[in-house]
Amino acid sequence: MRKLALSDEILLTVEKPARYIGGEINMVKKDLSEIDIRFCMCFPDVYEIGMSHLGIQILYDMFNRREDTYCERVYSPWVDLDHIMREQGIPLFALESQDPVKEFDFLGITLQYEMCYTNILQILELSQIPLRAADRRREDPIVIGGGPCAYNPEPIADFFDIFYIGEGETVYDALLDAYKAWKPAGGSRQEFLKMAARIPGLYVPQFYEVAYHDDGTIASFAPKVPEASERVAKQVERDMSDTFYPEKPLVPYVKVTQDRVVLEIQRGCIRGCRFCQAGMLYRPIRARSLDFLKQRAKVMLESTGHDEISLSSLSSSDYEKLPELVYWLIEEYGDKGVNISLPSLRIDAFALDVMSKVQDVRKSSLTFAPEAGSQRMRDVINKGLTEEVILKGARDAFIGGWNRVKLYFMLGLPGETEEDIEEIAVLSDRIARTYYEAVPKEERQGKVNIVTSTSIFVPKPFTPFQWSPMVSKEYAGEKRMFLLDKIKAQRNGKCIKYNCHDGDVSELEGVFARGDRRLCDVILQAYREGCIYDAWSEHFRYDLWEKAFRDHGLEMDFYIKRERGEEEIFPWDFIDIGVTKEFLLQEYRRSKEGTVTPNCRERCSGCGAAKFRCGECKE
Repeated sequence: MRKLALSDEILLTVEKPARYIGGEINMVKKDLSEIDIRFCMCFPDVYEIGMSHLGIQILYDMFNRREDTYCERVYSPWVDLDHIMREQGIPLFALESQDPVKEFDFLGITLQYEMCYTNILQILELSQIPLRAADRRREDPIVIGGGPCAYNPEPIADFFDIFYIGEGETVYDALLDAYKAWKPAGGSRQEFLKMAARIPGLYVPQFYEVAYHDDGTIASFAPKVPEASERVAKQVERDMSDTFYPEKPLVPYVKVTQDRVVLEIQRGCIRGCRFCQAGMLYRPIRARSLDFLKQRAKVMLESTGHDEISLSSLSSSDYEKLPELVYWLIEEYGDKGVNISLPSLRIDAFALDVMSKVQDVRKSSLTFAPEAGSQRMRDVINKGLTEEVILKGARDAFIGGWNRVKLYFMLGLPGETEEDIEEIAVLSDRIARTYYEAVPKEERQGKVNIVTSTSIFVPKPFTPFQWSPMVSKEYAGEKRMFLLDKIKAQRNGKCIKYNCHDGDVSELEGVFARGDRRLCDVILQAYREGCIYDAWSEHFRYDLWEKAFRDHGLEMDFYIKRERGEEEIFPWDFIDIGVTKEFLLQEYRRSKEGTVTPNCRERCSGCGAAKFRCGECKE
């Protein structure tokens, strides 16, 4: 029987002790005497968030299929346990074995959003692992990062031994095999990292050096050892129906954010929205076969006991076998109480037919993401969505019995005017008006309920807007008030609720998304002065971040407030995602003209992703 790392006394004093004891349904158990490699997979946020992440479930299953490897998990302790562990000197531990993380061979940290960066340092410090890679000894775990934020790893480069650029199903076996050969040979840590640097898709930041111009821009970025390549190429899983996918996902004993079976139906997107980083990073679009999805849906529902399955994709409507899959799920599980969740679905006749079948009589909200209020701005961002389509979808939904709609927009898009912002209020009102026009008075289920939300646009790496400046938090605050007034002035203003995101957090997210490795010292100081759980508004300390930037002679404005030159070297330029910088620049120019680029199925635009020779590009 496992001995828990925390005493009963401690567990009884912290919020949700089930976060720390493991033992979940489908948790893998292995005999430590029979394995060669111990890998601890980390999500640097609280348990409920981390347990909802599909990527970790896939890697957990993949690693544990190897007889020589045992993959366990760790998440960020919540602030109450964090305090106790520091006070009592308790090392951070993995859930499965309850052993200290510092005893593992690898610590793999998934990087899903920029505001988790101080939590990475929390994980390392509580694990008693030196924060900087340069200070680690041979016996310390190899710290490896992967995920969306690894596509600009420079702001956290000092804290990682390796970054994995690409999809996890591809070269991890090569890395683990190299480690297995190195470990008994007695070589140095540097020797292993040089072995890793030879593996495609692996970036070892300490093997590169950066020089800067007097104005702070990058003058050069180059490898300093022969084992490191000048360009690190993204690794892509080419066959999505002959690859790793868990049949027995972990099932927690506490409610988590996504408490359901998640079925990834395809990877990538054909749409080419100019603001969307994921749409560029995960090209080309690759679909899973219908037979694969049916088989996985069946075994995962049986092995977990979940009563909901979510069909996951950047744009579910673009999965060409979606009707067949959904109607099969309804036929197989509709009478068994299994709900089908369809995120990122365009609202059309099929979607409404499906939702009328899978949702109960009390209809939940429908979600539209126009992103911009005016057609001019939707063309600028290449959204590919007209007001006519939006209003038709709303009309059909209202006739079908819905009266609640969520709308998502962005403020601060490149080139927006007050007229464009006002159109957010106008479009919200038109949708509300459509309800009263489409539904006879005697058939209405109360008033229409419109929730209009805005986030502040953050220009991300590997998008056409990576050259674009970001608006200030002052601008965002002013425009939020302007929009609120315009919403109140609408005919149906009382039916529209307005939500908005925090400007301080968005500003820092932009800095981290576009920053260079000089930010490592800033992040370290902010962490040491108390910054942690920055994604949680109740813990965010903007004043400490401002001080850290001042103390290191850096300005946030340098990273986010200026339009970058077409010839400027970006901190992430050494990474090859397939989509070329030339294509992204062409798209940036087209955005300034308001020119729409067709989606990948209508016409190939020559983005560069065809080099991977898979998915739609292969066809």
